[in-house]
Amino acid sequence: MGIYQFGQSVSRIFLSTSYKVEIIGKENIPDTGATILCCNHIHNFDPPLLGAYIQRQLHYMAKQELFEKPILKGLLPKLGAFPVRRGMSDKQAIRTAMKLLKEGKMIGLFPEGTRSKNGKLGKGLTGAGFFALRTDAVVIPCAIIGPYRTFKSLKLVYGTPIDFSELRERKASAEEATEVIMTEIKKLIEEHELKS
Repeated sequence: MGIYQFGQSVSRIFLSTSYKVEIIGKENIPDTGATILCCNHIHNFDPPLLGAYIQRQLHYMAKQELFEKPILKGLLPKLGAFPVRRGMSDKQAIRTAMKLLKEGKMIGLFPEGTRSKNGKLGKGLTGAGFFALRTDAVVIPCAIIGPYRTFKSLKLVYGTPIDFSELRERKASAEEATEVIMTEIKKLIEEHELKS
């Protein structure tokens, strides 16, 4: 068992014993090929939750500051993370994400760029739309429906892929593409909150 798989197992055990985790829509994730998971962001546990219950390895951006901590610096890359400088256009992070997608891998993005302070869905940044338009990746909207309360229900919903063919064909803006992604995430939250 590799470090990533070990990390997944530890995350699953912790999350499943701490919360009543319900995973919906795993079948929407392709077995292979470039894939982008775009999810709302409400808690520090969102990144491990997003990847803990699926077979494929998930690569995701993590804030640069985490890679400056001695233990995490060596561990995070093995867990699929790569650094991003927040509050600016980080060309190295963009290149890394594009390379991973060209290699047919899966990345996880939190389009809001940071955790929501009130649990409500915020405005998406253009990065998610940029990657969706510039690659042929399958784009999956995801929703984490909490809050994270011990022994209480916690839902993770993987939605159906968003069809970006028309937006790619007419060279839509990254802003427009991100808006489409955020609308789909919002729909998932609203649909599954009603059933909570």
